[in-house]
Amino acid sequence: MSALAAATVASLVACSGGGAADNNSSPSSSAPDASSSSADPSLKVPAPLPTQELLSDPCSALTDAQLADIGLAPPGKVSQGPPDLCGWSASTIPENRVNVGAVPQNKGGISDIYDQKAQQAYFQPVTVNGYPGVLAAADDLRSSGTCSLWVGITDQLAFTVVTMITTGQNKPKTCESAQKIGAAVVTHLKGAA
Repeated sequence: MSALAAATVASLVACSGGGAADNNSSPSSSAPDASSSSADPSLKVPAPLPTQELLSDPCSALTDAQLADIGLAPPGKVSQGPPDLCGWSASTIPENRVNVGAVPQNKGGISDIYDQKAQQAYFQPVTVNGYPGVLAAADDLRSSGTCSLWVGITDQLAFTVVTMITTGQNKPKTCESAQKIGAAVVTHLKGAA
């Protein structure tokens, strides 16, 4: 995972009480639990999705067929977090990368990200295949091709997609790419349910 992606994810995990400041720390016990997070009913997931495989192997987030359809080259490479993320390079432009992984440090799922709205440089609520999500990051690097998406898959767990499209025709569409990849992850998890 690039340092940029690590910083993007770490900023929201750290703000939510998780221990992402260094790779050896475990989640902080001061992380808000689901009952202390936003109580917005629109953030409730419609049906919790299975998460064990995603948590234990973030590279299982997408099938090889999905990777080919999206234009990513297997195999993915896991970065040791927290959180653990899987990174893939684009098939045709290896400098373009995507990182995907669950964020167990945020015990309130997507609500923890919404609770950090005031600290974000951009914050755009979205729905991904019927699941609550948000495009958000502490630094707005979208014009440079980086976009962060967060999607709630249980009321206690969200996953993130960080696209880093630094060159090519999809650079101005980096957030659209993040949403397409997020939708593919949700589709894959629904199939495992």
